[in-house]
Amino acid sequence: MIKIFKTFGGYFEIPQVENGCWINVTQPTAEEIQRISEEFHLPSDIIQDILDADERPRLEIDDTWSLVIIRIPIKSTNNGIPFHTIPLGIFMAENFTMTLCLQNNEILPIEQPSLYRDQYRQISDVINFILRLFLRSGNTYLRYLKEINQQTSIIEQDLEKSIKNRELNKLLKMEKCLVYFITSIKANEIVLAKLRNSKKIVTEINEDLLEDAIIENKQALEMAQIYSDIQSGMMDAFASVISNNLNVVMKQLTLISILLMIPTLIASIFGMNVPNSMENSSLAMPLIIVVSLLLSIISVIFFRKRQWF
Repeated sequence: MIKIFKTFGGYFEIPQVENGCWINVTQPTAEEIQRISEEFHLPSDIIQDILDADERPRLEIDDTWSLVIIRIPIKSTNNGIPFHTIPLGIFMAENFTMTLCLQNNEILPIEQPSLYRDQYRQISDVINFILRLFLRSGNTYLRYLKEINQQTSIIEQDLEKSIKNRELNKLLKMEKCLVYFITSIKANEIVLAKLRNSKKIVTEINEDLLEDAIIENKQALEMAQIYSDIQSGMMDAFASVISNNLNVVMKQLTLISILLMIPTLIASIFGMNVPNSMENSSLAMPLIIVVSLLLSIISVIFFRKRQWF
């Protein structure tokens, strides 16, 4: 989908491209990709790079355009992994600025792309716009990290009583999310460092915004690393917990088998076709039942004293 706006932030949508406009492209079709390449004279190989889910963040400068690629977080159900990261490309040309992403996202949502409507002001500086994208991306990383932490806490409670690997697999998927986040945030940090060293950050507002974006990015990176370290240790611990829970179940089943074996053994002895001096007694059946129950009760008391049961 292609939407064209008069200014950054998506305040006024316009039908045609005009000088200084912002073009937001999300989930483009093959026809839209061809139109972008031909109408705006952008290289098709660079467009395909941005639409590659594994593309790394970078800063690239050409004679007629400049490109900034960052990685942004999205919610996903792919392979049961709740969060993932994808590239977001920002083309900066003389007459327009284009953002390109292969999926709809919360950084530049296609339904309501205005990110700064509550500020009641337009943004005419493309560098300011890019820095705000970095800042919004950092805030989204932090919010998703809190959701990952909440989901991990729920999985922990289930793991304490589990003897299966299902919860451990859920925890592994959370660990994958954190690995994706850490890798992407580190790569975004390199791009921010290059922007800081460039000569395009000329206004005081942009310098302050750059510092805020760097701080937010570092905070997200530190939180992701902390959560990742905690989960790595937690997975090892809970793997032992699952094994221990299974051992407890096996021990209980073994003790139950022993308790059931006592009356079975007594009944087998007196049920053999050999003389036992009680075959003609009317009290044989009640006596055998009482002895079996007493021996079973004594066994239960013994097991409980030894804390086996």
